[in-house]
Amino acid sequence: MHFSLFLSFSTAAMAALPTPIPPPAQALIRAGIASHQILIKGDSHYEARQASYWSNSAKIKPAAIYLPQNAQEVAFAVKTLAAVKQPFAVRSGGHTNWAGSNNIEGGITIDLSQLSAVTYNASAETADIGPGARWRDVYAELHKFKRAVAGGREGNVGVAGLILGGGNTFFTARRGFACDNVVAYEVVLADGRVINATKTQNPDLFVALKGGSNNFGIVTKFTMTAIPSDGVWGGMAFLPKAVTPQAIENVVSFTENVSKDPDSNLVAMFTHMPDFRDIVVATLYANMAGNFKPATFDKWLALPEIMNTVKNTTLKDMAFEYNIPAGLYDTWFTLTLKNDARILSKAAELHEKLVQDLIAIIPEQTFTTQCLFQPLPKLFAQNSIKAGGNVMGVERHSSDGVLWLATAMVETAEQEAKAYPLVKAWVEEVKKYAASLDGLLEWTYLNYADKSQDPLGSYGKENLRKIKAAADKYDPQGVFQKLVPGGFKISKAKF
Repeated sequence: MHFSLFLSFSTAAMAALPTPIPPPAQALIRAGIASHQILIKGDSHYEARQASYWSNSAKIKPAAIYLPQNAQEVAFAVKTLAAVKQPFAVRSGGHTNWAGSNNIEGGITIDLSQLSAVTYNASAETADIGPGARWRDVYAELHKFKRAVAGGREGNVGVAGLILGGGNTFFTARRGFACDNVVAYEVVLADGRVINATKTQNPDLFVALKGGSNNFGIVTKFTMTAIPSDGVWGGMAFLPKAVTPQAIENVVSFTENVSKDPDSNLVAMFTHMPDFRDIVVATLYANMAGNFKPATFDKWLALPEIMNTVKNTTLKDMAFEYNIPAGLYDTWFTLTLKNDARILSKAAELHEKLVQDLIAIIPEQTFTTQCLFQPLPKLFAQNSIKAGGNVMGVERHSSDGVLWLATAMVETAEQEAKAYPLVKAWVEEVKKYAASLDGLLEWTYLNYADKSQDPLGSYGKENLRKIKAAADKYDPQGVFQKLVPGGFKISKAKF
């Protein structure tokens, strides 16, 4: 752009914005970025984007939100912000719960919501997916072609965060994690270059992105393997607290037998919900081949139920139905445990204590908790290896595991301040008990981790070296280590 035209455009753009323009946004305006793509406090669109974060815990206040329309605009913004050393955040769906994970106080948040296109390529049997898409919309588009991809199970989750953190999916027992199903990444680097990462192009970056989070650049397109998918069988069932012992035995049995029916999925939650004013056992059943009541679920379906929404449906519809309540203050922690009924029982027992402690703080019982178990058999890692491998290190597990999520969701920041240490103490007790039985597995799932945890450090030294080498090579100035505080950083991981 000719300098005089650039100056004229920049001045006009600045004039179109309300004043005063926050200093962090001025660099973008001076660089010529269109004013209508920059949202600042007081703008109704700014407030709408802030409100769209899933968790109230994440709703800190950036000085401005930038809405790029394509990879080139992302690249221009990153290069501009890096040149003036302006801290920024990157947001996909905004579903990670902790403050600063996908937003920034007083800086610039690059909001990728406009990069949400989903395109099915029939000849290649792949799908190109924008990072700002939500999984419910991905499935809705691909359902037109009787296809799916190995993506999120919760429909409101954003594409980029789930994949870059690994991504446990409905298809993991067949095809590995979400990241194992990516065949190409389009990546914006800190110096403004837009490159591709595949098995043959920048292969070191390609592997590092499979679980390595936002340590290298901003992914502006994911190309994933398409999966034939028409009908599925699935939904939620709610069981009384009295079945807890049988439910735990059923989790252990299901995990042991995943390889016999890799199309079937289970999520089992021991959960306090305001509607029940008590703990119930909430389960998500799914069979991705559409088999009606497969034998894998016989033990579960024999248990007494409070209600049941399981039916023949589609992945598109199931993703719309399975959504964790938004607009609360959320605490999440995670561990990976051996598939041992004693350990799962201890977690559930301590969950009951947590609920009583929370009732003492919140007698109205308006809170929700989850003591959530998901099978993590060795088969999952074997599938990852078949797909070419990732950097999460799950293949190091010598036994079947269970992925455990511990949560508390409350209505106010004051309640969160009291709930957080209670959940953390619960997790520490479970961790200590599991370790006493040699039942603590090393991997920490990044997408469930609290900010105080170190998921990258759980990947193993060899994988940490791969991530660090890729970060040093593709971001030699450390822009994504120094200027992008959100997420889990390889520079802070414990080697």
